[in-house]
Amino acid sequence: MKTKNISLLSGLPFLFLSLFLSGFLNLSAEIESFENIKKGVVQIRVYTQNYDAFSPWASKSVSASSGTGFLIDGERILTNAHVISNSRYIQIQRHNQTTWYEVDILHIAHDCDLAILKAKDPEFYKDAHFFELGDIPELNSPINVVGYPIGGSRISVSRGIVSRKQQSTYAHSQVDSHLVIQVDAAINPGNSGGPAIQDNKVVGVAFQVATRGENIGYLIPTTVIRYFLKDIEDGKYDGYVELGIRFMNSFSTALRKLLKVPDELGGVFVQKVLRGGSAFGYLEKDDLIFEIDGLPIGRNGTVVYDKEDRLDFVEIIDNKHAGEVIHLKVFRKGKIEAIEFPAKIMNNFAYLRNKYDEPFDYFMIGGLLFQNVSRDILQAWINNKETYGGSQFLYRFYYFIEDDLGSDEVSEDIIFYRKLNHRINSTSGSYLNLILEKFNGTPVKNLRHLKQLASSDTSEFLQLKFRDVESPLIFKKNEIQKADDEIRKIYKLEKAND
Repeated sequence: MKTKNISLLSGLPFLFLSLFLSGFLNLSAEIESFENIKKGVVQIRVYTQNYDAFSPWASKSVSASSGTGFLIDGERILTNAHVISNSRYIQIQRHNQTTWYEVDILHIAHDCDLAILKAKDPEFYKDAHFFELGDIPELNSPINVVGYPIGGSRISVSRGIVSRKQQSTYAHSQVDSHLVIQVDAAINPGNSGGPAIQDNKVVGVAFQVATRGENIGYLIPTTVIRYFLKDIEDGKYDGYVELGIRFMNSFSTALRKLLKVPDELGGVFVQKVLRGGSAFGYLEKDDLIFEIDGLPIGRNGTVVYDKEDRLDFVEIIDNKHAGEVIHLKVFRKGKIEAIEFPAKIMNNFAYLRNKYDEPFDYFMIGGLLFQNVSRDILQAWINNKETYGGSQFLYRFYYFIEDDLGSDEVSEDIIFYRKLNHRINSTSGSYLNLILEKFNGTPVKNLRHLKQLASSDTSEFLQLKFRDVESPLIFKKNEIQKADDEIRKIYKLEKAND
């Protein structure tokens, strides 16, 4: 017994030495890994000047902000679109660099909040580390979010755990929905665009935080990043496709019985097929979509996808590029049908997104200001408390798509949202916040069409007919032309309508 005890004790120093060396080697590897990480993470300093939707001839003051990016192959810097949107000047710097470098914006995708920059000076890339993309991280697995949050000029690391994966709206556009990864790592202003790292590979990009709750942040997963990188391979960004339907789950037993749906079928019911979407002309109201690309759809609208995780079936559509085929199986009027059609980008969906990087187009006549209905003008209209009689404006913003957006008659609504006061327009107040329907009897298709009608018109009078209002607003042509000149001088709008 004593011999055994002596033998055991005499082995402890070797055991401790072995554990020490193992820990030292792991620590050394981690230190070396972090040194590489610091060489690949980029601090971004941005000077922006936003356009003013309410006064579209003006720009707001210049402001400074910061963000993060990281290096990927091709000497490209990946970051968030919202970090550099409306930028006038951008500078970048890596850890331990003392010089700020200028960049070119190569690509920007507002619908998925990603952008690609490239340094103008090759010196920026000296002794740099370029990250590889990994897979979507598993639930309950650890990640490190690296970046340059406000409050300091040095690189920062936040550790967290992956807690959820789901489809969710991206705040930058306010309408586009893609897969997001929820983590409990602290993500602060300035972290945006920074890499989330697991096993020395990037598994996501930090881009937004929950407005409620503490330490709840969100990452753009590598599926979205790879989609973006593939899209720009031809030199331009096209954007995401849209199935273009409104749908509901199929839990209702009464509805299933009414439509004679077999119990073994899951799926979702089509409520409406939107003009301009991929499904237009292929799907019908009350179709039950129960399979997509060979994957069964549950009654809650999810499929088993990506390592046994259940995700919304629209995630399958989200990963397709324009022209790729969507394969569906539907139950329609008592029969199972296989339907396929090409994925399409729904361009007439764009008015619902926030607009960046370009001024707001508008038209003014007699001090009356017109713009196409958009999220930006709606928000500006609310902020400026010009909401009197605005129910039609709100309805058309939210339901224009359902009312056959993209038809030959109207491609965008035009709103009379503001007036610059002058005696010529003193009786126009009751028409404020209404949709312009006709110009001198001709239906208005869009803002460009309105400008064409106004420039080519030779009538003695101008009649502006608004939606759901019988009596038009009428001006005498020579009087309104004189008033326009006076209004431009009074409000210093020499370039109005250019």
